[in-house]
Amino acid sequence: MSEFDANPFADPVDINPFQDPSVTQLTNANQQGIDDFNPFTENSRLTPISDTKVPAGQKTTPSQPAILQPTVEPSPQVSATAAQLALLRQQEELEKKAAELDRKEQELKNENYTSKRNNWPPFPSFCPIKPCFYQDFAAEIPSGFQRTVKMLYYLWMFHTVTLFLNLLACLAEFITEAKFGVDFGLAILWFLLFTPCAFLCWYRPIYKAFRSDSSFNFFFFFFVFFCQIVLYVIQAVGIPNWGVSGWIAALSWTKTNLAVAVVMMVVAVFFTVCAVLSLLLVQRVHSIFRSTGASFQRAQEEFSHGVFSNTTVRNAAATAASAAAQSTLQGN
Repeated sequence: MSEFDANPFADPVDINPFQDPSVTQLTNANQQGIDDFNPFTENSRLTPISDTKVPAGQKTTPSQPAILQPTVEPSPQVSATAAQLALLRQQEELEKKAAELDRKEQELKNENYTSKRNNWPPFPSFCPIKPCFYQDFAAEIPSGFQRTVKMLYYLWMFHTVTLFLNLLACLAEFITEAKFGVDFGLAILWFLLFTPCAFLCWYRPIYKAFRSDSSFNFFFFFFVFFCQIVLYVIQAVGIPNWGVSGWIAALSWTKTNLAVAVVMMVVAVFFTVCAVLSLLLVQRVHSIFRSTGASFQRAQEEFSHGVFSNTTVRNAAATAASAAAQSTLQGN
């Protein structure tokens, strides 16, 4: 009821808002803080400093302001000189590398010369006749064809042995009857002629064909080896007075001298084996030839390239052409 007892018409009481206890408490506290503040003491800082400790052994260096170094551009003469020096160094390095490559190339040539020195026929060192060919199956023939080439080489050796036995058989025939001296002379001729010819005309071409995959050498081998097979058949048949100890000549001695007949029969068997082995090997070589992709056109290209690249052939052709031109001019 006290609220209703107040006189609304009375003079208002002067109320000082700063007399409020909460306000006066805050103002008194701030005043005391300001009075106690001393800017010359470290404890009177408003913001506390973090407690950082610097090791005793570590020296603190005062921070230096960043200083920009002035850039000095080189003159054109200095740049040109530096570029020239760099080119000279590169040129010296290239010359050193070129000299090293030349030295290595020369060493390889010397090694190839010494390693590929002719080794066939294997004559002894004291013999005045030196080897004429280089032959190395492992180094020159691909591994897949080495067996075939070796079999052809063994066939040539068997061919040589057969001709030598044929010479002995004809010698036995000549000793028994002197009228067979022609057969013995022909047997000597066949041995001296067919042994090197077989090596040069069909064995070396097939060796070079497998070594360098040469179509021309393959075709040359097939042509000559076909003639060799025909010759083996004729020798195995043994036509009389041809200097061969074949079946006909051997059987003709069965009634006269059995020993000579047996020797000639052995030679006839050898000729027959040569013919059979030749047929088997030519079939094998032909199958390899077809699988390598060789052709007659490729053989013609190899032949023409070999002929025109030969210096002797070119000189002979030029000499013949000039002689023909001179004779034509003189005739006119």
